[in-house]
Amino acid sequence: MHPDPDPVSPGQESVWGYPRPAVAEQTGVHIVIEHTGMTIADTRNAVRVLETSHPPNYYIPPDDIAPGVLRRAAGSSMCEWKGAARYWDIVAGDAVLEKVGWSYPSPTPAFHILRDYLAFYAAPFDRCIVDGETVIPQPGQFYGGWITSKVAGPFKGVPGSRFW
Repeated sequence: MHPDPDPVSPGQESVWGYPRPAVAEQTGVHIVIEHTGMTIADTRNAVRVLETSHPPNYYIPPDDIAPGVLRRAAGSSMCEWKGAARYWDIVAGDAVLEKVGWSYPSPTPAFHILRDYLAFYAAPFDRCIVDGETVIPQPGQFYGGWITSKVAGPFKGVPGSRFW
């Protein structure tokens, strides 16, 4: 059982209107990730993944990530829809953010658009931005959605939401 959706204001989408299973779609929003005075990523060619109860995850093409900041991290995981994920660290000057990114080198056919694009948790970075707005990280340490004023919740990850 899930909670009642929050009211939707003009210009917003409700995460409760997003599909399950998830879908991936091209988006032209402007994504910027900043850390320690560096621009880690800057793109208008992202793919967003939408899933019921989750704010969007944004996947960034590798060419739009600053050269030399990515370092392959140990480990992998499996998504029932997207396939096997690999993890990435970010090295920004003297700062190392471990396992803050993930990608799908061989995604399932339904998510072929994500091949080698990278998504990042927002919380570890100084600033993650969508169309000029600083995002709020999705609650819960497992989830990587980016909350902006364009999405209405409530969002999975808050206490009591495990089985939404």
